[in-house]
Amino acid sequence: MIIAISSRALFDLEESHRVFIEQGKESYCEYQIANENAILEPGIAFQLVRKLLALNHDLPGDQKVEVILLSRNSADTGLRVFNSIQHHGMDITRAAFTSGESPYRYVAPFKADLFLSAEASDVRAALDDGYAAAAIIPSRAIGPERDQLRIAFDGDAVLFSDEAERVFRTGGLEAFKDSESGAAHQPLSGGPFKNFLSALQRIQAAYPDERSPIRTALVTARAAPTHERVIRTLRAWNIRIDEAMFLGGMDKGEFLKTFAADIYFDDQQGHINSAAEHVAAGHVPHGVANEE
Repeated sequence: MIIAISSRALFDLEESHRVFIEQGKESYCEYQIANENAILEPGIAFQLVRKLLALNHDLPGDQKVEVILLSRNSADTGLRVFNSIQHHGMDITRAAFTSGESPYRYVAPFKADLFLSAEASDVRAALDDGYAAAAIIPSRAIGPERDQLRIAFDGDAVLFSDEAERVFRTGGLEAFKDSESGAAHQPLSGGPFKNFLSALQRIQAAYPDERSPIRTALVTARAAPTHERVIRTLRAWNIRIDEAMFLGGMDKGEFLKTFAADIYFDDQQGHINSAAEHVAAGHVPHGVANEE
């Protein structure tokens, strides 16, 4: 499994970014070079990446996970990022520095299963090209320290296509219920994160259930009777979800806090804002909810 991540998602570069916004590129370059030996603090996705890389030490054999840095820095200004990677003992050796250009186009040649970035435009471009991608939302929420990697997903427009969400938005709740009940035995099409969940599943399969270093959750606004199609879809895909929460429109934040997610992926900004109060969150700007 290959994860591509931007430097601003991995480390706290908000001060550096402020210099860039307020004073321009030249001042930013001077600032980064002057501070290249000042170690960067962990960013929103740091704990997630640390746990992903730890999977490589849990089982003998081939490398299970590789993390690749994709950065708008130049190689010169990016030296501070690599110095910080080495200081934190992270096994990240491959990178692409694009000197201000969008780095998302290197997601394909690196064959990444997931792209995480603080730049929403890069994330949208990656999603349009068919890759799982999310915009990391600024947050100071820090989950409990534990070794197990916990990842939570929304359903429609994330794990699944947005076909059901479109019915809800055009016809309302009753039309959505009728449509989903009538199609309960018809699997939903896959969304942008289906293949990433499959990659997690392949790693999980190497462990007994009680010793798995990965735990996944589906956290959806659906409720009965629209739950059945979701369950049957995952069964048809032969994909395991460890926990499933059908909340019927309840706020998701407290449930994600209880699950202790290292990251949560959702297509709707309101759910992401709620989640970010408690856990790291990634907005997936995909589907009908983001067409405006």
